[in-house]
Amino acid sequence: MAEEDDTDKTEDPTQKRLNEAVERGDVVKSQELNTWFVIAGATLVMSNFSGWIGDSIMMPLRNLLAKSWEIRTDGPGLLALAKSLEFAVIAAIGVPLLLLALAAIAGNMVQHQLVFSGEPLKPKLSKISPASGLKRIFGKQAAVNFGKGLFKLIALGTVMIMILWPERLRLESFVRLDPAVLLGMTRSLTLHLMGAVVAFLALVAIGDYLFQYRQWFERLKMSRQEMKEEFKQSEGDPHVKGRIKQLRVARMKKRMMAAVPKASVIITNPTHYSVALQYNRGMSAPVCVAKGVDHLAFKIREIARAHDIPIIENVPLARALYATVEVDAEIPVEHYHAVAEIIGYVMGLRRTLSGRRV
Repeated sequence: MAEEDDTDKTEDPTQKRLNEAVERGDVVKSQELNTWFVIAGATLVMSNFSGWIGDSIMMPLRNLLAKSWEIRTDGPGLLALAKSLEFAVIAAIGVPLLLLALAAIAGNMVQHQLVFSGEPLKPKLSKISPASGLKRIFGKQAAVNFGKGLFKLIALGTVMIMILWPERLRLESFVRLDPAVLLGMTRSLTLHLMGAVVAFLALVAIGDYLFQYRQWFERLKMSRQEMKEEFKQSEGDPHVKGRIKQLRVARMKKRMMAAVPKASVIITNPTHYSVALQYNRGMSAPVCVAKGVDHLAFKIREIARAHDIPIIENVPLARALYATVEVDAEIPVEHYHAVAEIIGYVMGLRRTLSGRRV
């Protein structure tokens, strides 16, 4: 069943799913990239601070040997001596150790943002499940790690042999060299080796990061059903949104029908469009109180007839007003002249009818 579920997850994860994974501590993490930063930091420390570290430790030890006869052998004296040596060592290696710590932190920060999550600390049955344990030991990731480790062992061994083999004769003479000269030559050869290791591990780290990112991305893939559920959570249930829209349209129609009796004139295309306009003296421009097409247009005309509101047929104007004016909004300026003629005609018609009644 799990395999079927995995095969159903064919859709790329959404940004929301990726963000949620990061928040719970599920991030891309390549151990090889962390290792590269630490080794590169160690190489940097050795190339720039090894002489300073040696001098910082050598001076107190030299003074200790030079004045050994002054050392107090009682308890407090030995304690004070230990503290002074301790401070000297901490002062010598403090900055290099800080640089190594920063390198380790940088190895994580280049892969993902800093995340503070308690999710990985929560107890899970899968962590103590024998089946899960066997899967971790004999699974795909374990096989990849084994192959990667074997490849690194062979490749690094090859690189070190290629560097040390031409120096084999010089290495034999190291046993006869003065310690001061030997330290310098050893440091130079060690830096040469570490430089080659850093260059090789850079390629391994890049490849491993791309692999880990792909694994993480594939693990977060979603099925179509999961995408639908997420859409419902973030955007709302489409059925509910559709129902809300229907209610809004129904309320708008009801409000328009109630406003039709206030209209001064109905401009219509007899087969499709109806636009109800209201104009009273003192208004800056006529206002659309209702509009509709087909069945709604027929209802507007029906209410207008029941309230003796003039219905004027003007096909192009009816279409133009329906497309450009919103309900409860004034008509656009470009239609002032055409509408003014119709309202003038309607008002003149009303005055004529009023005169006849008198």
